[in-house]
Amino acid sequence: MMSALVPLLVTLPLLGAAMALIAGRHRRAQVTISVITLTVTFVISGILLVAVDAGTPIAVSVGGWPVPFGIVLYVDRLSALLVLVSSVVLLAVLLFSVGQGAADGDDETPVSIFHPSYLILAAGIFNAFIAGDLFNLYVGFEILLVASFVLITLGSTESRIRTGAVYIVVSLVSSILFLAAIAMIYGALGTVNMAQISERMTELPQDLQLVLHLMLLLAFAIKAAVFPLSFWLPDSYPTAPAPVTAVFAGLLTKVGVYALIRTETQLFSDNSVNDLLMIVALATMIVGVLGALAQAELKRILSFTLVSHIGYMVFGLAIATPAAIGATIYYMVHHIIVQTTLFLAVGLVERRAGSTSILKVKGLMRAAPMIAVLYFIPAVNLGGLPPFSGFIGKYALFDAAAEVGTPLMMVLIVAGIVTSLLTLYALMRAWNLSFWREKSDAPEEAEIEARISYLGDAPEATVQTARRSIPRIMTAATTGMVAVTVALTIFAGPLYEVCERIGAALLEPVHIVQVDQETRS
Repeated sequence: MMSALVPLLVTLPLLGAAMALIAGRHRRAQVTISVITLTVTFVISGILLVAVDAGTPIAVSVGGWPVPFGIVLYVDRLSALLVLVSSVVLLAVLLFSVGQGAADGDDETPVSIFHPSYLILAAGIFNAFIAGDLFNLYVGFEILLVASFVLITLGSTESRIRTGAVYIVVSLVSSILFLAAIAMIYGALGTVNMAQISERMTELPQDLQLVLHLMLLLAFAIKAAVFPLSFWLPDSYPTAPAPVTAVFAGLLTKVGVYALIRTETQLFSDNSVNDLLMIVALATMIVGVLGALAQAELKRILSFTLVSHIGYMVFGLAIATPAAIGATIYYMVHHIIVQTTLFLAVGLVERRAGSTSILKVKGLMRAAPMIAVLYFIPAVNLGGLPPFSGFIGKYALFDAAAEVGTPLMMVLIVAGIVTSLLTLYALMRAWNLSFWREKSDAPEEAEIEARISYLGDAPEATVQTARRSIPRIMTAATTGMVAVTVALTIFAGPLYEVCERIGAALLEPVHIVQVDQETRS
């Protein structure tokens, strides 16, 4: 019974995309199709999470073809949890975009293109999370690539076409590396099924394992925006429409992180590159947050913080203990929700103030107190203030690292604390200037302007757009996501227990082989 639900996670969004395309420019029909599709996938993923958490993982051989010839869809706690969280994010951002489209027409998000592309993006994300073999994971990435290129260039402005071209070139390089690694793995082991790869990898010489390992790491690190392969992200994401930027920031890099987790815990568990990952995590955290401090535009600030906080996930992965992996999964869920929420809040700021530059936006606390609250709560959460989920996730990561206690891990703990404080500073500086600072000609205002004048040369520092109305559904969608960020703290206990079980299970790859064999039989 449960196995029949697994293929629906991919087929329903694809069918929904086809129906939305047929519906053409019938806005209400497309909205209805998209909302129903994502709501149903949310329900299915919730059912699957309960089922696999209480029982065993579910593996489905599509079409009944035997492994390694057929496609295997695999749902364990990690897959089900990420599909559930992704469904929440996709649904909230969809509602936000519906409000934007209703207010602005089709200039920003053309309905006939947006809804089919958005559902195809959802199908690619879900397919990547439940892929049981490397080639199907590659297919999921390519579905993501096609849909995301359409979404990132919506409106066909010069800046979007330019950044979209950079995005597509970088993504294709990553895909070529991934495909080459898949071909080498198949040539060496005769399979691309993850369960069989895990079983057979020890048969290969260590130097060949290392080559294959590094190729996959490089391909996935590009997609996850790990430094120094993150150069493309801060310029690509901010140019897209607000809902597109929000869903990209929340989910697309996490698909790369998910692939890194699978690679490190299940494919190459005996071929350690943990010290290398530690160094990469350190550089990603520090360089990302320093980039955020040098920005004057809210979306670019958030894009750099996105890069820096990927470093926390790579750090947890490099610790390589069950507690650390569990903490990494919790922090990953936290970051998907909180980062998406912040971008939605910034979308509201842009509509209300006509700009997202902290040099130009002033007095929003008085003019739009609701938006001030919607920005403030996820901002302090991302900055790691207690008792929010950001603090819980970071503390769990630091505690797991302290238990191992190597000198390099101690350095990473200090770097993580500094990164958290600088993130809080960057986000609160933006909140203080944009919301708390009043519009006036007082001497204090001139002093503030002098102190932040160094930001005047930052990209997009002086961009001004038209002020627009904010439909209630956009505010409601953002408010709902803020409520979810608070729920991550309120229900941190049960969620963290699930993440701990995920961490323990991921370090036992043999369990996956056994489940896969039982399913095929």
